[in-house]
Amino acid sequence: MFLLWPLCWVEHMSLDNETGLDPAGIRVRAVSGLVAADYFAPGYFVWAVLIANLAHIGYEEKNMYMAAYDWRLSFQNTEVRDQTLSRMKSNIELMVSTNGGKKAVIVPHSMGVLYFLHFMKWVEAPAPLGGGGGPDWCAKYIKAVMNIGGPFLGVPKAVAGLFSAEAKDVAVARAIAPGFLDTDIFRLQTLQHVMRMTRTWDSTMSMLPKGGDTIWGGLDWSPEKGHTCCGKKQKNNETCGEAGENGVSKKSPVNYGRMISFGKEVAEAAPSEINNIDFRGAVKGQSIPNHTCRDVWTEYHDMGIAGIKAIAEYKVYTAGEAIDLLHYVAPKMMARGAAHFSYGIADDLDDTKYQDPKYWSNPLETKLPNAPEMEIYSLYGVGIPTERAYVYKLNQSPDSCIPFQIFTSAHEEDEDSCLKAGVYNVDGDETVPVLSAGYMCAKAWRGKTRFNPSGIKTYIREYNHSPPANLLEGRGTQSGAHVDIMGNFALIEDIMRVAAGGNGSDIGHDQVHSGIFEWSERIDLKL
Repeated sequence: MFLLWPLCWVEHMSLDNETGLDPAGIRVRAVSGLVAADYFAPGYFVWAVLIANLAHIGYEEKNMYMAAYDWRLSFQNTEVRDQTLSRMKSNIELMVSTNGGKKAVIVPHSMGVLYFLHFMKWVEAPAPLGGGGGPDWCAKYIKAVMNIGGPFLGVPKAVAGLFSAEAKDVAVARAIAPGFLDTDIFRLQTLQHVMRMTRTWDSTMSMLPKGGDTIWGGLDWSPEKGHTCCGKKQKNNETCGEAGENGVSKKSPVNYGRMISFGKEVAEAAPSEINNIDFRGAVKGQSIPNHTCRDVWTEYHDMGIAGIKAIAEYKVYTAGEAIDLLHYVAPKMMARGAAHFSYGIADDLDDTKYQDPKYWSNPLETKLPNAPEMEIYSLYGVGIPTERAYVYKLNQSPDSCIPFQIFTSAHEEDEDSCLKAGVYNVDGDETVPVLSAGYMCAKAWRGKTRFNPSGIKTYIREYNHSPPANLLEGRGTQSGAHVDIMGNFALIEDIMRVAAGGNGSDIGHDQVHSGIFEWSERIDLKL
């Protein structure tokens, strides 16, 4: 359908800009059952390999449940519209009761990790906002949560996606064919349509970076400071990100805390050399002169030339300022999202305001359940360059309705450079940086902390990426990539051992190849 009628597909996949729910006259729903996500398309597996392997140890549809949900909606709205959270609660209770009281092992992937974090708060909260399961529901029904590729603290690419409808690959394509993705020829306007559609999905805002500068760094520091990138495939006894000879990096450190910089020179400048002109109070001027953009409305039409200029003159944005930036360029979208998500750090987790569902998917603003026998795992790939910060420029294309774009000419040819086509990369699974996937289980939830008051045991299992050697291997059996890891034999074995009754000790406790423990120690967060 997409290839034949792309604009029709975009229209049906978009949600209402005001409510974040169904547009008038359009209903799109998630498929149910194991077939909902076994394959994305014929031959392209997602959950299929894991499902098949679990079947070998006795799992079938009566004790294995695919919790499909409409990933476009805010998490709480999946309950409002589809009662998805209630169905999940009922199915878990049914499976536990019909399988001799054996507790469930939950295996979320990607955004599903945040969704289940929300669920664990929802299920124990009293009605009408919660599921009314009571404070011991998770302890009674859940054995372990094995999170795969979990963006616990968000991902920088969510900022780029909402700011300019770009990610690394899109920016490169845009550089190869300048103007094509922006052009009004044949009414394509690809990026504008993508932006219009994705900005109606409240779920995209769940992926924005959480914790601000405390977690992601500031102008002159970041937890990953000193990380070195690797262009060559590493040998078995090496890991990407190790320093050069004598433990000293041969390259100038990357300022990862500068999530968005306007110009490469700003990204590399000393903090004292950066003269910011605050954009927050800037008056938005006259509208953009390109009238063809009216066919694909985005909030950039309301900014005008003065507002756009103010954004560029601020020069550099940290994680906390990036949220302010999005509030400025897309106030209606962010106001809608603010009703469902939050990105801060709680001072007092006992404050009654944190009973609001908008905090439940932020691990820095909520407590884990009182379930000391439960285990939480973070399973993710490492060894792949992953988006962490961006170099931007003003878009000079007369056909474009999006005034900013990643500056792909900001590039370093050295294969070991972290800067490629306007994107500063760090270690991760190509989508989620290690910091986001690993920090909570490495430190903030490790032992008894204010975020984990019952001392739920946490484990980190990292899988070093090894791409397929040839085409016959397909997507590989040792991949650490965000989706391809679902076919990683080592990950599947770890899940099967726990699903068969094992625990963290049985799979070898932590398995770490990155600098996550060192990076976590650099974060000054009250625990």
